[in-house]
Amino acid sequence: MKFFKNLKFILSILLLINLTSTKTMATEECFEGVSRSIFKFNMAFDDVILEPLARGYNKLPEPIKNGTSNFTSNISILLSIPNSLLQGNISQVGHSAGSFLINSTVGILGILNPAEKIGLKPHKEDVGQTLGTYGVGTGCYLVLPILGPSTARDSIGLLADTFIDPFAHVTIRENQLFGISGSDLDYYSVKGTTVIDFRADNDKNFSSLEKNSIDLYSSLKSIYLQDRENKVKNSIGDENEWGNLDN
Repeated sequence: MKFFKNLKFILSILLLINLTSTKTMATEECFEGVSRSIFKFNMAFDDVILEPLARGYNKLPEPIKNGTSNFTSNISILLSIPNSLLQGNISQVGHSAGSFLINSTVGILGILNPAEKIGLKPHKEDVGQTLGTYGVGTGCYLVLPILGPSTARDSIGLLADTFIDPFAHVTIRENQLFGISGSDLDYYSVKGTTVIDFRADNDKNFSSLEKNSIDLYSSLKSIYLQDRENKVKNSIGDENEWGNLDN
C-alpha cells in the first residue's frame, strides 16, 4: 500500500505548511486554488470509479447490502471507544463497547444489528472530534486527494485515528490485539467498502446537489463544516440530510 504511505507523507507536509501559515483558529481557505484542483480530480475519480461502484452496490439484494453496511459500521465503532473515553463521555463508551460486543457475537460479526433494538445508539467519534471538544479550532479548510473535504484539525485527526483505532492496530499497524492479527488488505478493504456504502446511500442526494448547486465545491464545503461542527457539539443533528459524512 505504497500509495497510502506516500499520501500520508504528502498530508504531513501540507499540514505543516497549513499550520505554520495559519494565525487564527477560524476556518479559512488557505489555498483554495490547490483545493479546487484536488476537488476536480476527486470528481473525476467519482465519475469513473466511485459512482459506478456505488450504483452497482445499490443493486445488490437488500439483505446483502444491509449486512455489509452493518458489518463496516460495527468495525468503525471500535474507533469511537477510545475517543469517547478521551472526551470523558463514559455513557458513550458504554454504548459503543456494548454495541460492538453484542453485534459481534449475537449479531454474527456485525452483520445484524441487535444492539440497536435494545437501545444502544453509539455516536461515531474520531480524533478530529475529540480535538474539537478540547477547544482546538478547525484551522484551514482543505480538500484531500480521494478522501475529500477536511480541515487542518480533521486531517491531523485522520492520521492520529490509525494510532488509537483497535482495528488499525490489528491490520496496518501489524500488531496483535487480544491474539487477533490482520493485514493491510483487511483495513483498506473495510474502509473502501465503507466509502462505497456511504456513496450508495447518498447517490440521489449527491446527484440533486450536483444538479442544483451553482458552485458544488462551496456547497460541499458548507455541508462538511456544518456536519463536523454538529458532531463536535454532539448536537441532535448528528446526521444531516446527507447522512453521516465521515462514515
